[in-house]
Amino acid sequence: MNFRIWYSTEPFADFVIDNTELRNKTYVKKKMYESDANNAKNFHTMPDHIKKILYLDAPDLIVEIDHEPIFSVEVSTEAGTGHNAFQRFARLAASVENNVPAFYIYPEAAIITRQTTPPKWDKINPLVFKALDDVMSIYDIPALLYYYPSDYRTHPDAATSTNQLSKGILHDPNRIYSGSPLGTDTEMTNMFSTMNEIIAVFEKHGIVKGREKLLGNRTVIARRTFMNQEFTNKGGHLNMSPLSATIKIPTQYLLNYLSQFENANYSIGELLRSRGETIIYKVNAAFRGDPYPGALAAIDYLLCREGKSFEERRFNLVLAWSDVNVDDSNQTIELPGTKGKVDDFVRAVQASENKNILSKDYADIANHEIPRYYMQVRYGSTYSKVKHIRVFSYFADAILFPDGALWRDA
Repeated sequence: MNFRIWYSTEPFADFVIDNTELRNKTYVKKKMYESDANNAKNFHTMPDHIKKILYLDAPDLIVEIDHEPIFSVEVSTEAGTGHNAFQRFARLAASVENNVPAFYIYPEAAIITRQTTPPKWDKINPLVFKALDDVMSIYDIPALLYYYPSDYRTHPDAATSTNQLSKGILHDPNRIYSGSPLGTDTEMTNMFSTMNEIIAVFEKHGIVKGREKLLGNRTVIARRTFMNQEFTNKGGHLNMSPLSATIKIPTQYLLNYLSQFENANYSIGELLRSRGETIIYKVNAAFRGDPYPGALAAIDYLLCREGKSFEERRFNLVLAWSDVNVDDSNQTIELPGTKGKVDDFVRAVQASENKNILSKDYADIANHEIPRYYMQVRYGSTYSKVKHIRVFSYFADAILFPDGALWRDA
């Protein structure tokens, strides 16, 4: 079997290879280009089966056997309070939605130092464990979190940490793994063991049968149990951020609000009407990306999804760039916010379209642009839109602004 390791940063690829059975395999390393939006020169050279995993956002590493992806890895050193723990969630979802197991390396806590207060640990939002478990339940594919090594447990008083400059985070001292987690830490050795188990399962049973067996693997079961225990032990509940920023309303209230866009020639389509209730994620801020795309994806799996596609939801999922007032007497909603502007969304889309070369005449297309042109013929602007536009338009059934709205009819 031939392995290919697609990477964003080569030192991290070497870190994973050298610490797992990959080092004993026949493999090649390949640079991963994330999107047509940020690398127009090279993205079209990515194989189609890798493009499918990148359709929302790019993980840090993808490992494949004979052109079949077998797992992806996402790594972060950010403090995981509030929305932050979900910032990369869309990447994990894109991997699992394509039947590819996902590993998420994230600190249990990171030291935050402010001018007027002593250093303190900002701890991971435990709701991320529940969101990952819900993804696993829907797709029957592992989505496992391992803690980025830190001295949080040995120095619960952040002021005593001997790693203040790295926020208490422990990096591997080997220079060839620059920026990678400490490979000898128990969390990382456990993760390497799970990666080896997944490799062995696919080698023994093949891709299709192997995927069916992954959640029954004892190592995967043990990690899933640990994650559920962490959700409980860390006081996780379903009113934490970002769920604390959601409300549920009768869908008729949403339809009454959107009726301002209907006329004699147009009425709202069947998708929104097909679900009796609607979840609204309220973001009372100016339109932008992180951390909201990942949070929206997590809300989908925590509250709405019942199946593998966005069509299989119990509730509509709506993103509102405003606070939302519920007007029960008139069975509608009001958006009193002033920061969110629909034109900010439209301008971001227009800027992305500048990457599109489909309007060129053939005579104006340089030879080296022809494969990219042909890719865009097939996929349109799927990969040339910026990440947050892709994620919002994929997960949200409707996006509301105080001065405009977007929605799906079907």
